[in-house]
Amino acid sequence: MENFSSPDRPRRIVIIYNPTSGRWRQSRFARILVALKKTGCEITAWETRCAGHAIHLARMAADGAFDIIVAAGGDGTINEVVNGLSGSTCVLGIIPLGTANVFAREIVQSFSPDAIAHTLAFGPIKEIMIGRANDRLFIMMAGVGFDANIVAGVSIDVKKKIGPFAYVIQAFREASSGRTMRCRVQIDTVDYLASSVIVCNGRHYGGPFIAAPGARLTNQDFQILLFKGQGSFSLLRYGLALIFNRLGACADVEIVSGKHIVVFGSTDQPAQVDGELLRGLPLHICKDQRAMKIVYPR
Repeated sequence: MENFSSPDRPRRIVIIYNPTSGRWRQSRFARILVALKKTGCEITAWETRCAGHAIHLARMAADGAFDIIVAAGGDGTINEVVNGLSGSTCVLGIIPLGTANVFAREIVQSFSPDAIAHTLAFGPIKEIMIGRANDRLFIMMAGVGFDANIVAGVSIDVKKKIGPFAYVIQAFREASSGRTMRCRVQIDTVDYLASSVIVCNGRHYGGPFIAAPGARLTNQDFQILLFKGQGSFSLLRYGLALIFNRLGACADVEIVSGKHIVVFGSTDQPAQVDGELLRGLPLHICKDQRAMKIVYPR
């Protein structure tokens, strides 16, 4: 790949865009494109047609014709592009248009169109470590338990209509279901029991909330949150603690650092990575061997 940091040539950028977002997000995307074109960058835009299409488009974009491959959408779209770039040395950029935008918040990306355009056109390139859950890469987190059950239960149509409140409604349904969960979690050969587990590669979870204060995208290990409580009261406590960035203060939440994690449980129990659903346990989680290059805001 050519030296895209050269001041003599504007960056060549391909944007992989999820067009199924709402009208408000489409309008915002249009404003970002206008701001980005003013920087002088060469812009190509490819629309996704269905779930998984962004993976295919990212693989096509990884042939060296572009300096930066941009994922425009939510954390799910970013996750697909990351998986499409697996094994390449391409640089990832983001245009956050999703419900929670967890990764954007992690790298402190401003949400104004001008700031996003400036980052993509002139932002520095840094390397981060990403995770691998079985065959799926992820940037921010992997989870088994109540959060995966919530992701599995959320309707895409409802999510489009009411945004993050879809997860709130589904969380209440999950809390009132009376469902009990139990899984065995092996962290660097040490066994733990938990009702739910979240493996954090970064600090943020669910949007602006801090779940794992010690997690960093540049770290060689994860922070793993082990939830021991069951039932609606425990889920309510965890939700309130997350809102106030106090999950680690809960007596029945244990935070452990580790590099290799295996989550054992029922084979039909769902898991989630970056808010995208996976099916079937066990789930083997580790850091990917190759660091990923990211365009960061200055």
